[in-house]
Amino acid sequence: MLLRDALGETLRDARTRQNRTLRDVSTAANVSLGYLSEVERGRKEASSELLASICDALDVELSDVLTTVSRAIQTGTLKHEAAKVKAGVHADAATVADTTGSRRVGALKPQLRIVVPYDSNRQPVSGVGS
Repeated sequence: MLLRDALGETLRDARTRQNRTLRDVSTAANVSLGYLSEVERGRKEASSELLASICDALDVELSDVLTTVSRAIQTGTLKHEAAKVKAGVHADAATVADTTGSRRVGALKPQLRIVVPYDSNRQPVSGVGS
């Protein structure tokens, strides 16, 4: 799975959840409609500046997009993987290609992680999550 595919799908999902058009977001991000379309389809690599501009236009945090992309890459949970599940491939036994070209069996369910911030003295930061 390529980074640009995961980024594009995540950005497209954010845009469609907001019921916004490519034209609307491309205008707000000051990027051509065609280029934004290419980014969303995973055909072009977005620079960090362009990615930040698109996130601003979508009113989403870049860090949230990158976290979502990271999880998608780690677990292989992009829409084409979800389509396999719908087609009858069991989610826990989906075959995913790794970077060496070999095939491995990987779980598609992300693990739940709870992160508790600590200060420099290894004490939980007060007021977080309350």
